[in-house]
Amino acid sequence: MNAIEIRGLSKSFRGMYAVDSLNMTVPVGAIYGFIGENGSGKSTTEKLICGHLVPDKGEIKLFGRDYTDPGVRVRVGALIENAGCFPNSSVWDNLMMQAINLGLENRDEEIHRVLAIVRMEDSAQIKFKSCSLGMKQRIGIAMALLGDPALLILDEPINGLDTDGMRIMREILVDITQKYGCTVLISSHILGELEKIATHYGIIRQGKMIMELSAKEMDSRAQVFVSLKTKDMRGAMAVLRQKFADVRAEGDYLRVYDVDVPEVIVEHLLKNGHVVSEIRKNKIGLEEYYIELMSKKEEK
Repeated sequence: MNAIEIRGLSKSFRGMYAVDSLNMTVPVGAIYGFIGENGSGKSTTEKLICGHLVPDKGEIKLFGRDYTDPGVRVRVGALIENAGCFPNSSVWDNLMMQAINLGLENRDEEIHRVLAIVRMEDSAQIKFKSCSLGMKQRIGIAMALLGDPALLILDEPINGLDTDGMRIMREILVDITQKYGCTVLISSHILGELEKIATHYGIIRQGKMIMELSAKEMDSRAQVFVSLKTKDMRGAMAVLRQKFADVRAEGDYLRVYDVDVPEVIVEHLLKNGHVVSEIRKNKIGLEEYYIELMSKKEEK
């Protein structure tokens, strides 16, 4: 069973489609990275899944049931745009108001549980307005986790966070899936961070899903390259292009693509009077894969 199955979903505003015949499949237990440029339809799709917007057409199923089914709606938690907290109330009081709104029993126990998940047990009495951006994002996730949902939908939860804030957020999201069995749909522009935790990806453009793939599939498709430095970078590039088909200057390095054995490159350069000072083998990451994919789409 999949946590989310969407078929032919469309939503227009004033005659313009924000989501256009979109298909999406999110497996149970996945951390699904939802990727696309600004205005591509990510937030609209998430709002449609959450029931905040009504689709023009299409089908949304959550855990095999229609998304409007009350029995499945209670299994969904979401943080879209912001947490919607009262600034002069404490973290605890904001969570308590949401727990009451949801009609939860054992509210104190439930609040302690979600605060522990987001690493904020010692911050319960701080006023929301005094919290850092990272703390506010974690509070929003804690609110979304009230009631122990099976599906969590997060819209840009790591944007604007510092390095430590992003690390904590990564750890929380991995815990949510691995320890609590929750499926996570997360959109983000920070693809380097998303790559560290996502198990699946969906790439959307102009309201259409152009590709879905697992992290393993993405890794298998990513080009292998060897990056290197020499004293004479321009001369080395000319020499490398005599033997290898795809050689590019990327920042302070030369990259030779689709070569598995770095020693072959070193030997070729030495024969032509170039000494390699630094060399390593790598694969392109999610961000580069996404940029190349978008470039190819624009060329068509």
